[in-house]
Amino acid sequence: MTKFMATYRVLSKCKPYKFFYFRMFSSEQLKEKAGLVLGVYTADTTGQMKLTSTAQTFNEKANGQLIQHIKLAGPSIKKGKGQVFYNQDSEFPVTAVVGLGTEDAGYNEQEEIDEKLENIRIAASEGCKKLQEVGVTKVVLDGMGNPEAAAEGATLGLWLYQGFKDKQKQKVAPQIQLCSENEAERTAWERGVIKAQAQNVARNLMDTPANYMTPRIFAQNATELLTAHDVKVTVRDKSWAESKKMGSFLSVARGSTEPPVFLEISYTGASSQYKPIALVGKGVTFDSGGISLKPPAKMDEMRADMGGGACVVAAIYAAARLKLKVNLIGLIPLTENLPSGSATKPGDVVHAMNGKSIIVDNTDAEGRLILADALCYAQEFNPQLTVDIATLTGAIRIALGSAAAGVYSNSTPLFQKLQQAGALTGDRVWRMPLWQHYTKAMTDTQSADLLNVSKVAGAGSCTAAAFLKEFIPSGNWIHMDIAGVMSTSNKLPYLSKGMTGRPARTLIEFISNLEEGSKSC
Repeated sequence: MTKFMATYRVLSKCKPYKFFYFRMFSSEQLKEKAGLVLGVYTADTTGQMKLTSTAQTFNEKANGQLIQHIKLAGPSIKKGKGQVFYNQDSEFPVTAVVGLGTEDAGYNEQEEIDEKLENIRIAASEGCKKLQEVGVTKVVLDGMGNPEAAAEGATLGLWLYQGFKDKQKQKVAPQIQLCSENEAERTAWERGVIKAQAQNVARNLMDTPANYMTPRIFAQNATELLTAHDVKVTVRDKSWAESKKMGSFLSVARGSTEPPVFLEISYTGASSQYKPIALVGKGVTFDSGGISLKPPAKMDEMRADMGGGACVVAAIYAAARLKLKVNLIGLIPLTENLPSGSATKPGDVVHAMNGKSIIVDNTDAEGRLILADALCYAQEFNPQLTVDIATLTGAIRIALGSAAAGVYSNSTPLFQKLQQAGALTGDRVWRMPLWQHYTKAMTDTQSADLLNVSKVAGAGSCTAAAFLKEFIPSGNWIHMDIAGVMSTSNKLPYLSKGMTGRPARTLIEFISNLEEGSKSC
């Protein structure tokens, strides 16, 4: 059927109001009209619910019908849930009302998250998806008290990876815009859209199948995306890496017929006196484990083992669009890790750029090998801070699950700023220990300087961080192990099934707080 009855059915506890029907709209009519998303706070102890200011204005325009219909649907609309209403307004033939939880929600110290902002993201996402389901192609959103968070929830919630699906069967995301002409609110909205679009860039890179996202293709995609925003991108080849004596990085690439690429990205948004922030991202475009082959179950997810590199691209993309007053250097060593007759074997010794020798006891601990050389190279830029991001260990997933990224740092003040950024974005981080105890586990060998895996069981993420620390001669450093937040293993309300692009927005928020003129570093 090309037409459908767009009716609102209310199952009410009040018997006289079992069903309500409103006039018909064809799918074509809905496409010509905009849908509206409005917020409502959970009913208080007296049973009174409260509309947002935008929803209240709409309710007055509709002669109080909106609040009446909400009450007929139930005592209140629960947090994160939504209800669709029809025929409320000639401009908006369909309206989604979503629950924002309690009005007094804010920073939860126990949860280390701003619950108000997270409630808004979830509600905005739910409202947009409700309207998408009924065929609306343009959605106007209530800012719900924080337009930036509303924009993030809507932009993230409507995105899903459909790269190779029949175009006739693909879902089409409706256009979204803010229901406000206030300049400050529109600026905040646009900032939220940009941050969410940046995370979607990372999601797209991570979810693309590995045969369509080789090191060369990744570099090409990043170049096309970033140069359009006046960001300088240099693609280094294998011979350049050899000239830099990046034996650790190149040892991982030996098993693949795809040549390695070292991507160097430069964004200049501040004066030349402002030292750059170096962002180093793991770029293994597919990780089979090499000779130390992984089990086949879920090995396909290793297409996203370049998630750290994807987040670096996303962060610099956002910085350029937001015109942040920072200087950034992005370094992404790109390679596949595959078994072959030329692949590195367990027990082989390789040498990093700084001359340190490494026994490769496990070729599946390859991320730290490519990051070692990238971290050494980062020091040539004399950065004020070096941040590396990597889907590094399964151990962090066991430790933290998908709740937060594990973070190691030699600077407590900078970690605290990163933690604050995560509380605001809803994408949390958790500090892990960087003790000498773990360093000893990685240097306990007579025949070389380092082991690439500890011979002592346990603390796999901690020992991996201790390994990386050996390639940071001086200065502030943060290591983010993001393996646990790589995919939506647990359902996240505003992220569809697949790769998450986390923690791109936290990284963007963190960097924006380190703009020139601040005293953060």
